[in-house]
This record gives sequence, C-alpha cells and structure tokens, in this order.
Amino acid sequence: MHILVANDDGYLAPGLAALVEVCRSFGTVDVVAPEQNASGTSNALTLQRPLSVYTAANGFHYVNGTPSDCVHVALTGLLPRRPDLVVSGINNGANMGDDTLYSGTVAAAMEGYLFGVPAIAFSLVEKGWQHLDAAAEVARAVIAQVLHTPPAGAWLLNVNVPARADAARLPRRITRLGRRHASEPVIRQTSPRGETLYWIGPAGDAREAGEGTDFHAVAQGQVSLTPLQVDLTDHAALPAWQHWVQPR
Repeated sequence: MHILVANDDGYLAPGLAALVEVCRSFGTVDVVAPEQNASGTSNALTLQRPLSVYTAANGFHYVNGTPSDCVHVALTGLLPRRPDLVVSGINNGANMGDDTLYSGTVAAAMEGYLFGVPAIAFSLVEKGWQHLDAAAEVARAVIAQVLHTPPAGAWLLNVNVPARADAARLPRRITRLGRRHASEPVIRQTSPRGETLYWIGPAGDAREAGEGTDFHAVAQGQVSLTPLQVDLTDHAALPAWQHWVQPR
C-alpha cells in the first residue's frame, strides 16, 4: 500500500503525527501538509502565486498553501507514483453537518477523491487532542476494514471520533450529515489604530441532529462514518425548476 497523508492543522499537528504512525503499519507513507494551520479553507486552491514545498527534519513535506493545494500538488507532480489511499487528519475538532463544507480536513480528502483515489477524513470531536491515541486506534480499525473489504469504485468517507479513552471499542455507525443553525454574529473589535476588526463568529448549534445523523451518533457515544459525494445538484427540485424556466 502507498498512502498519502494530509491535514489542515499543519505539518506540526499531533493529529497528523498520530495518523502517520497508523498508516505506516499498512505500507509506505508520504506526508504533504500545510505549513500553517489552514482550518476553514474548504476546497480552496492557490492560483495567484506559486507554491513552495519544503521537507521537515522528519521527512514530512509541507506546503505554503491550503490542504487542497497539498493533495493537488502531491497527486499532479510531487509524488513519483499515485497513492492507493488518501487520508486526512486527525483533525483537532469535529467536522460534522455543515462543517464539512468549510473543513480543510474534509477538503484534503475530497481532493484525492476528485482524482479517483479512495479517501478518508478523520476528526476528533472535541478540541484539545484528548485521547488522541484512542482516536488513532479507531483510524487504524477503519483503514484496516476498508483495505480488507474495499467499497466499490472511488469513495470518500468522513469519520468523527468521540474524544474518549474507550473510543476504539465504541460502536461505529454509518450516518448522514446533520445540519446546524446559522453561525453566531461576527465579533467586533477595535485595533490600536481605531480600525474596526471582525472575527467570524462561532458555529451554530446543531439544528437537525436526529437519529441517523452524525451529530446524533457522536452524542450517543458512537463513531460516525458518513459517505460523502461531490454532486451538489438538487435533483428533487429539477422538475420544478424545469417548469419555472418554461416560457409562459
């Protein structure tokens, strides 16, 4: 196996190191991660300037760009051969519901998926890296299972692990994405020069968190595994839009 590992917390993040150690038990590993924390960058690619790739003392490659940049550069020129699997994480915090649209962790995995490489994003639900070792064991089990019984075709899996010492023994549930309420208002501050500054407000609370959602699974002490796709088409609404566009 040849596995590409990326993340959005940066190449020095503990979650990345933990995931790399897990992946090394399955084969050869290449690491291409952002130079700095790039959380919330979604699927952004850097197009207005060139990217630089550096190599850390531990052999990790790091890029002065986004998580998607890292995987894109890796797959289109940096790596000598195509990986069999792309994994991203382990993220410092959950990526559930609407979070997946903003998540750099999910975006890094999605970039692999867009190139036809199976991919998994791993996130530790609570921030602070508590019980990271247990989350790494969950990642090991999930990777082992998909390698032993691969899903058909290209696939993208979003995994959220409760920060618990017994995480590796928790049941794993296939879930759908929940929904959040709108985010909290921006936070205004004044700079020393009298300028008004705006910080993006905290994410909203869970709004659709019923049974079957990722929010519900982790609230029940379960590991959430959500298959994702890229098609954003509102298929159910297509007939109504076709009617709307017809001349009257």
